[in-house]
Amino acid sequence: GGLYCGLVRGLQRHGWDDVVVLTAETDGAACFSASLSAGESVRLSAITSVATSLGALSPSPTALSLAKTQPTRALTVSDTEAVGACVSLLDDHRVLVEPACGAALALLYSERQRAQLSDFNTIVVVVCGGSGVNAEILQQWKRDLLTE
Repeated sequence: GGLYCGLVRGLQRHGWDDVVVLTAETDGAACFSASLSAGESVRLSAITSVATSLGALSPSPTALSLAKTQPTRALTVSDTEAVGACVSLLDDHRVLVEPACGAALALLYSERQRAQLSDFNTIVVVVCGGSGVNAEILQQWKRDLLTE
């Protein structure tokens, strides 16, 4: 929730209260999405995603509070989509990120997810989070999730 809270507070500080913020979590780490859908904090029983750095079992109360004041859409992607986006970013831009970041990138790279962006003329993706990955780990995720 820290990244989301910082983004929303920055937007609000500059009077951009109408800017829609899209959040992206992998299916096995989607406590924020589940909480927004339920209208209250939801605690996951476990993190079942490769995106372990998304690993909060429940969302920050501050994030839930801010989501009531800033237009927010909480989206979820599969681990496969998140890892595929990591691989695509590495191929396209030579930047190595972990699946927590790949979740946001999957909204652009995954054909299935891209349709959710059709309402927007301008899209900004915050790309962060590479300390928990190296080439060997990414190759293992590719073998586990992207081979048929």
